[in-house]
Amino acid sequence: MDVVVGRVAKAHGIRGELVVDVRTDAPDERFADEAGLTARGKDEPSTALTVRSSRWHGNRLLVRFDQVSTREDAEALRGCLLVVDTAELPPAEDPEEFYDHELIGLRAERVDGTPVGPVRDVAHGPAGDLLVLDVDGHEVLVPFVRAIVPTVDVEGGRLVLDPRKAFWSNP
Repeated sequence: MDVVVGRVAKAHGIRGELVVDVRTDAPDERFADEAGLTARGKDEPSTALTVRSSRWHGNRLLVRFDQVSTREDAEALRGCLLVVDTAELPPAEDPEEFYDHELIGLRAERVDGTPVGPVRDVAHGPAGDLLVLDVDGHEVLVPFVRAIVPTVDVEGGRLVLDPRKAFWSNP
């Protein structure tokens, strides 16, 4: 299984540098020199990449890859997702931290065991993380905070929601 660590926004300059929107909590590790990533496009085959260098430019990262040496090569990667295999990720050091791929697919249920729906995605916003649930065919966003999600049981395949603190009416 792959996890997204960035998205190629556009080319930067004429020597193949890329502007990357970072989607990882550990960009210094994921985009370290000689780190391996895979570029995955919508209709293109996946491409293995090796980081040559990276540097911050505002809130985005400028990255050079060994396999990308021209602006044309860089433009061909525009919009691609940069992914790593989840097997390559170290275990979370804090038991209260989770990788997105660990949460996606968990069944959400209320404190009394009533099913709510599966976790379809995790949205990372400026105000915090949101769980994206599929509730009867509708997308419901739930703030991923302890008051609302008191229990995350990855091994048991579930998480518990406290409906008294949730921001939706009866789903």
